[in-house]
Amino acid sequence: MLTLVWTLQVVSAVLLIVLILMHSPKGDGIAGIGNAAQMFTSQKSAEKGLNKLTGIVSLVFIVCVFLLGFGIIK
Repeated sequence: MLTLVWTLQVVSAVLLIVLILMHSPKGDGIAGIGNAAQMFTSQKSAEKGLNKLTGIVSLVFIVCVFLLGFGIIK
């Protein structure tokens, strides 16, 4: 059981890194000066799905960290 949780933690950590890098940058950049960045604030369904998937993977990672950190799984 311990090996399964360790494997799940490593896989979720790698997936979390990849998913976070796939997100589009949220910074306004130079368009924030003229308030032009607010014209393009719509979020596509693909990005909504990416946000949900990132949240699920981060939840799995956090649960694995607590299980291993508090010694619940031995």
